[in-house]
Amino acid sequence: MTWYKEFYAGESIEHKKDKVKWKILHNAGQLDIYVIALSSNRENLLDIISARELMQKAYPKQDMLVVGVDKGYDNALELAARIIMDVYQETGNLNVRDYFGQQKNMGRTAVWKS
Repeated sequence: MTWYKEFYAGESIEHKKDKVKWKILHNAGQLDIYVIALSSNRENLLDIISARELMQKAYPKQDMLVVGVDKGYDNALELAARIIMDVYQETGNLNVRDYFGQQKNMGRTAVWKS
């Protein structure tokens, strides 16, 4: 699992986003926390995944790039929309995967393996 260095966090967890990240990486229970990652399916933009799902050993996390985290599914949907709008405003297109890939190549991501 790779994390975007300056990953997005919802307002309710902004002040503790590093703690939430640590708990996810160490499989600590995170009720009602959702991770926003680049989509595993190239036809979609982002995946919204419950942190509880990520605790499963069989969950495919190897190629996952996490770009955001929020508390509550509805909040995660709003944050995903904000991420997409930010990418659109920055690039003029909706190619989220390329945008974060370019950021990675510019040294703006940190790799955290779980």
